[in-house]
Formats: sequence, structure tokens, C-alpha cells
Amino acid sequence: MSAQPSPCMNPQQQQQQQSEQEKASSRKWINELAHPDTREVALLELSKKRETDLAPMLWNSFGTACALLQEIVNIYPSITPPTLTAHQSNRVCNALALLQCVASHPETRTAFLQAQIPLYLYPFLSTTSKTRPFEYLRLTSLGVIGALVKTDEQEVITFLLTTEIVPLCLTIMDSGSELSKTVATFIIQKILLDESGLSYICQTYERFSHVAITLGKMVIQLSKDPCARLLKHVVRCYLRLSDNTRARKALGQCLPDQLRDGTFSVCLQDDKSTKQWLQMLLKNLELGATQQQADPRQIGMSPLGS
Repeated sequence: MSAQPSPCMNPQQQQQQQSEQEKASSRKWINELAHPDTREVALLELSKKRETDLAPMLWNSFGTACALLQEIVNIYPSITPPTLTAHQSNRVCNALALLQCVASHPETRTAFLQAQIPLYLYPFLSTTSKTRPFEYLRLTSLGVIGALVKTDEQEVITFLLTTEIVPLCLTIMDSGSELSKTVATFIIQKILLDESGLSYICQTYERFSHVAITLGKMVIQLSKDPCARLLKHVVRCYLRLSDNTRARKALGQCLPDQLRDGTFSVCLQDDKSTKQWLQMLLKNLELGATQQQADPRQIGMSPLGS
């Protein structure tokens, strides 16, 4: 039973005492991760924690990273064939939630990347089963990658580009649930917003066309089943692609009509930022069309340099 704050303490002292109690509780559960028979409860309790210094405590405690990776690797046999149960999914997702905490923290992020921890999640992102346990597993795994790209740090983008995250995200954007599509598209958006990410995707026609075709399919699907949050990320990806000269020319040829003809007017009526992005995109494409005459010999040329 935790000690109650003394009535003689001022609010700052009470807050400090509560913080120390939380840290002690976290240390207790982190120690329990080392023991297989207590690990499951410890994962659950730690996944509920929100203190800012939990990530360094996890990363710097002996054997904890190994225990979390063991939880992940233990699930691999349930991926193929797809036999993952809800209980297994919940347990490994609690471990992933702790890894997301480590990925988000500035003191542990670099070490997290240097240890190449995200690579252990890629098999989960490659799954295609539509069952809820698998969908929850993919979504939570995407959350770890999403936490990394939110930092807008160059080392994160460099790591992701060199480990082929883009094709994995594009597959999920093509066939995942609405929520998974949204997170995967956000990851692609953050990669594109980085100069090296835009250059990477526009370096060859094959990479650009894979992204453009996937976004185009999403627009067609969104015209039938609108989702303003997902559409926002799709439009932002298109707008960023239009910053590249050669990509802009290609988009002038392949941008879906639904983005030009007011199909999404109702969906975007309360979303000023996305409406503005769409207007900027169309203006960029019009400007590109007037600046350059279409040369059919260049439409499929590789690479797509700026």
C-alpha cells in the first residue's frame, strides 16, 4: 500500500513524493520483466504508465530490452501460418507499447535506432490477415514507427529509408484497415516532408509510380467511403510530391479526377488546412503545365531528379 502524502506538505512536495512513488512502482514492474512467470502482468502494468522518465528506466535496466525482444520473437511462429490469438496479440502489443515509449524519448531514441529494434517489427507489418488480433498487431507496430517519424529527425528518416519501410507502408495503405491506412500514410507523409525522403521516392520512376498508384487507389476508395483524417494525409503527400519538378509533371498526367472535380467538397468543408493544401496542389500542377510543354519521352524517364 502506497504512503499517503503528509498534510504538512505543500503541493510541490506532495507532487514530488507521488513522482517518487511512481518511479518505485515502475522499477518494481521493470524488475518483474526479467522473470517469465511475472512478465505478462508487468507488461500490462508498465504499458499503463505515463511518467516521462520511463523510457530511460526501461532502456538502461539490465535485460529489459532483451525481454521485450523475446516477447516479439515468440510471436513469429504464429504469423505463418496465421494463428495469432487475441491473448497473444494483447501481450505482444503491451511490449510494443513500451518500445514506443523508448522510441519517443530523446534520451533513448538514438540507441533504439542503433540497435535496429524497428527491424524486429517489420515481420508484423508484412502480415496480411484481416483478423482483429493481426490488425491490432499491425496498428501497434505502426505506432512505434509513427512515434519515430514524429520527431522530424534526420537519423530516423535515414534509418527508415535504408531499411525499406516505404514498401511495407504502401502495402498497408493499399489493403489495411482505415486506421492502419491513416498511420501508414502519415509515416509516408513525414518521410516525404524530409528532403532526403522526397529525393529517395522521386529517385526512380518505379518508386514514384508505386507511391502515386497507391495514393490514386486510396483517392478512389475515399470517394466512395470518405474519411477526412485519411484524406488529409493523402493530399499532403500529393502536395509534397509536387515540390519535385519531374514528379509534378507526372502528377499532371495521373492525379485522380476526384481531386480536381470537387468530389470531396463536402468532406473537406470544415477542414481549412486540407482545402488549402488541395488548392496549392492544383495550382502547382497548373503552374508546371504552363512552364513546360509535355514531352512524352520524359514521362517515364528514370531517375526523377529534382
